[in-house]
Amino acid sequence: MENNLEKILFKYQSNVLDEIVVETMWAEIIDKEKGIYKLDSIPFYGPLIATDDEFYAEYDESEERITYRETTKHSGNSIVLISIVKDNYNKEILRDEFKSLNCTSEGVNDSYFSMEILSETNYKGIKARLDKYEEDGLIEYAEPCLSSKHLKDINN
Repeated sequence: MENNLEKILFKYQSNVLDEIVVETMWAEIIDKEKGIYKLDSIPFYGPLIATDDEFYAEYDESEERITYRETTKHSGNSIVLISIVKDNYNKEILRDEFKSLNCTSEGVNDSYFSMEILSETNYKGIKARLDKYEEDGLIEYAEPCLSSKHLKDINN
């Protein structure tokens, strides 16, 4: 499988950080000649793409590497970014809790992680927990890439 992966450059305006971000992520090669890939990483800073989304990328001369251009097929997965604002709180407690709800995550540092919500997962209960933790002053969170399926979950 590793031979079927490519490191792709993503350059985008992050609404979370309010700046241009450059992030490299692994993607499965779907059709190299046509430049079609499927994201195999959990984004950290809020591009409008989620794991398993298919996208078009091409070699960029100025970046000197294969660079994301546009999403071509949405997986239905979503990405939520979580920042722990309570001092000395072990983020692994939250990561483990959400993992038990079928939400995998990638930690960036001691107080920040990025979480994947699979399309088949009902987001309503997860969002309720996030809202409660935010109200309690434990976290702040952002939903930079929320699928239409997960939007429906919270509106039902």
